[in-house]
Amino acid sequence: MLVGVVDVGSNTARLLVAQVRDGSVQTVRETRAPIGLGAEIERRGSISAEKIEAAAAAVGDATATARALGVDDLTVLITSPGRQSANGGELARAIARRAGVRVRSLTAAEEARLAFLGALSIAQVPGHSVAVCDVGGGSAQIAIGAPRGTPTWIRSIDVGSLRLTRRHIASDPPRRRELGAARLELASLLAGVTPPQVTAALATGGTARSLEKLVGGKLGPAELAEALETVTQRKAKDIERRYGIPRWRARLLPAGVAILVEIRRTLGVELAVARGGLREGAALELAEYLRAAA
Repeated sequence: MLVGVVDVGSNTARLLVAQVRDGSVQTVRETRAPIGLGAEIERRGSISAEKIEAAAAAVGDATATARALGVDDLTVLITSPGRQSANGGELARAIARRAGVRVRSLTAAEEARLAFLGALSIAQVPGHSVAVCDVGGGSAQIAIGAPRGTPTWIRSIDVGSLRLTRRHIASDPPRRRELGAARLELASLLAGVTPPQVTAALATGGTARSLEKLVGGKLGPAELAEALETVTQRKAKDIERRYGIPRWRARLLPAGVAILVEIRRTLGVELAVARGGLREGAALELAEYLRAAA
């Protein structure tokens, strides 16, 4: 079954067109368009009419691409912008009008659950309990459960790489005091979060994918320390040139790595970069819905 999923996040609108068979997700096409909603939300608490129109146009282009590929069905998901913006409902309605498709604004728990399902649809994880952490621009989620089940424990922190950068990190590379302020906020947000013991953990989202280019797919204490040193000692333009990471993403990496450092410490196990995540989980869910309705 061929399905399409558009994920509207703080930084980008991403399309996944995938073939779903027997619980596996095979990518057919992926696209990405920058939309920059999170910076506006952090600055003013809402999204301007111009940004809403630009985001709706980007989603319209993505859904047109999916339809041209002959998808059986498609859906649009709005993540943290829908929860954090005072006019998230306006964003959803504008996208629905432009794209002509149902739009779903996800709760933090729904986002965590789909990321968990998507990450584990591709990864082979040993053990009986696994954590999936999804660090986005506006928020970060941790979901824990059995490798072939659904999560039984979920927590979300209402800050992601973009929000943390906007609040604390103005310099490029960041100053020590800026990074210290960011880490203090993270420590406060994670204080009292006591997850159940896990035997493995996966990291998904833009920060994790970028770190794979810097230090590889295993993110233990040494690798995360190396990554943090790299992104806090080099300018974003140098990271872009050396590692092929877009400059806007490189500017968010110090905050993103700091979040992963704190999450890894909270979980107490090494993280592995996941191949799948939110969009793959949504593709699985949509395909299952279509099969049940047939």
